[in-house]
Order: sequence, then structure tokens, then C-alpha cells
Amino acid sequence: MVNVAYVYPWDVVGDPAAAERIAALGVTTVALAASYHSTRAATPFHPAHRVLDVPHSAFYLPVRPEAWGRLTPATPTWTTPDAYLLAQSALRAAGLRVHAWTVLTHNAQLGTAFPHLVVRNAFGDPYPYALCPSAPDVAEYCERLVREVLVAGRPDGLILEGCGPMGFAHQGVHEKTSGAGYDPDLMSLCFCASCAPRYPTDTRTRVRNAIDTDTSTEVRTSLDTDTRPHAAALDTQAHAGTALHTPTDTRTHARTPTEPPPHDAPKSLVDAALGPLADEVRAVRVELSASLRHRLITAAREIAPDIPITLHANPDPWATGPFAALPTGDPGADVLVGNCWGDPATDAARLSRLAELCTPGQRVGAYVLALPPRPAHPETLAELLTTYAKAGASEFHLYHAGLASPQRLTAMAQALELTRL
Repeated sequence: MVNVAYVYPWDVVGDPAAAERIAALGVTTVALAASYHSTRAATPFHPAHRVLDVPHSAFYLPVRPEAWGRLTPATPTWTTPDAYLLAQSALRAAGLRVHAWTVLTHNAQLGTAFPHLVVRNAFGDPYPYALCPSAPDVAEYCERLVREVLVAGRPDGLILEGCGPMGFAHQGVHEKTSGAGYDPDLMSLCFCASCAPRYPTDTRTRVRNAIDTDTSTEVRTSLDTDTRPHAAALDTQAHAGTALHTPTDTRTHARTPTEPPPHDAPKSLVDAALGPLADEVRAVRVELSASLRHRLITAAREIAPDIPITLHANPDPWATGPFAALPTGDPGADVLVGNCWGDPATDAARLSRLAELCTPGQRVGAYVLALPPRPAHPETLAELLTTYAKAGASEFHLYHAGLASPQRLTAMAQALELTRL
């Protein structure tokens, strides 16, 4: 079993004890953020601060102007410009491998500067945090980002997050929309200047009508299986060890990627709203993630042919957010990581579906939440890990070794030990 701890550069830089503390968890690898969005993060161990405000997206390697095109990432002011390199050096000195955790299309700093390159819903409302990969400038930026991470960072592995269009539920500000009853799938369909022409005629009208009429309520009521929790429901800010970070998509069921659901299967709200247009729109959406993924994996293999590549993935073809739609799998990646922040049975089903999509030699990882609302209880966490392993996971990706309180870090380490017994 491979154990991976997720960490920000600022968790390590300025804290001489951080690397050894992380190694003591029982992990072999650290997912170190090379590119990340805005957040407010607890730093319960850091000798200089206990909370760090990160006001905008940034690149944690030195930004070389000649390496970038129209879109250039920002340099952090809350830590050093070479924070990734400093943290990587300390972690390697503690015997850990370092994989570059690279967030791609979630970037409010660039989205605000280039509003014509962001996801827009059927009403034309922009999502500034969500760069749309259908725009050539965005796809080029993502490729340059991957190339710079590999060339300047020289990591031991590459982790791609947000490798597709972001959506309505995973955002960058305090959420105040739950009372409107919007369906996040419908509100996530992008109608920017690049996406809109790809859809069948009347797609926009169907989506707008479904959102603005009682249709969405009626369909939602009829969908007995549509019990997935909204992402914001898990967003907790309790005490040290909690990040103000919106959890990612936690859909309950995965559909066969290339075909519509069987006639006797429950449809999602977005399928029902789109009606006969669903298949064609679904294909457009899946292709957005697939084409970006292929471009980035190809670029990565040119620079580092043997580097392990991990994808944050979701088998649901309507998925948006950090875990991009991957309904047919991808043989170019080494590890497919599924989100495990929701109901354990639902999470396990998602992992099982990813395992079915794997080609020989590919592995499945479970992105395990060790923060609230999960209890700081080693036996409970070990039970979750066992459930995910039985579902097909051979890697545990632990979120998050920098945000967790001392009690939670101890529980995390004990849970890993119990799982090995």
C-alpha cells in the first residue's frame, strides 16, 4: 500500500520539524502543491503563524517570464517565490518522495484578469475561479504549467487536479446559494464563447428553462438515488486542523461513459433536463477533459518519460471540479484517484468503478479526508481505509498533513498502522 500525504509549501518552509513530522506518519510520498488556488489555511504546527491567508492563486516555483504565454501565474507574497523547491529539498532529506500537486483550471487570479476565458452558465454568469479548457489560451496555459513544474521542479511524480472544466459547486468564496435550489450539474454546463457553439441547438434554452421552472424540482423529487451531498455541506470550519476549502464532487453513481443510461435506470437531473440532447452534450463535456488530459500527459512524457502521473478523476461523465470526468479511463496515467470525502459506501462505489476502468498496471488511489467532519479516531479512520482498499484502492492519499491538528495527525498515523496489521 502506498501512502501519500498532501502538504502545502508553507507547511514546510520555516518549520524545521515539518519534514520529519510528516515522515513519521508512515507515508512514503508527499503531494506538495506546486500550483494552488486561494485559501485560508490552518497551520497548527508552524512556529511563525497559526493561520495563513492566501489571497490569490499562485505558482510556488520561480516564475520565469520566458516560459509563459498570454497567461502567466502569480508569484506568492506570503511565502518565498521558490517555496516548492525549499520544501521539496527538506522532504527529500527526510527520505520522502515528492510529487508535484498541480492545480490546473482552478485559478481566480487569472479568471478575473481574463473573464472571457472562464466558465459561464446558461445565463451568461461567469465563474471567475474556473478557467474553461475549451479556450485555446487556457489549454496552452495548462500545458506550460505542467512543463514548468517538471523542468523547474524536477519532482518524483506529477499529480494533476482540475484537469477539466470547473463547475458551480466548487468555488472560491463563501457559499450563499444553497437556498435557491439550483442543481450544480445544470449550473456547471459551460456556455462560454468556445463551448456554446459545440452544443446542439436549443441546449441553452433547455438548461435555462429547467433551472427557472418547476421542472428541476419535479425531477429531483423523482430521483430516488440522487442523494449526493452538496459540496458545501461538508465545508466545515471547526478548530485547528480545518481548512476553509470546499470539498469536491461526491456523486453517488457513475454512468457508462459512451452511452446514455439504460431506460430502466434512474436518470440524473441534467440528463432529464437535456432530454434528447443529453448524449451529444455529454460527449462534448467528456471530450473537454479528455483532450486536455491527453495534451498534458503527452507533454509530461516528452519531458520526463518515466515519471508517474496521477489523475484526480471521477467516473461520472457530468463531473466538474478538481476530480475531472474520466468515464472511459485513461491508459496514459499511472494512478486514478477518486474522492472519498462523502458517504463511505458511495465513495467505495466510485473507487470500484475507477478500478473497472483501469488498464493492467494502473492503480486506484483513495483521496481520504482526515479533517472534520471525519472524527479524529484511529479505529474509525482505519475502518474507512479498509473499506476503500476492499473497493480497489492500493494508494491512500491523505488530506491533509499540514492542516491537521496534533490529535488528528496522531489518529492518521495510528490508522495507517492499524491498516497494515
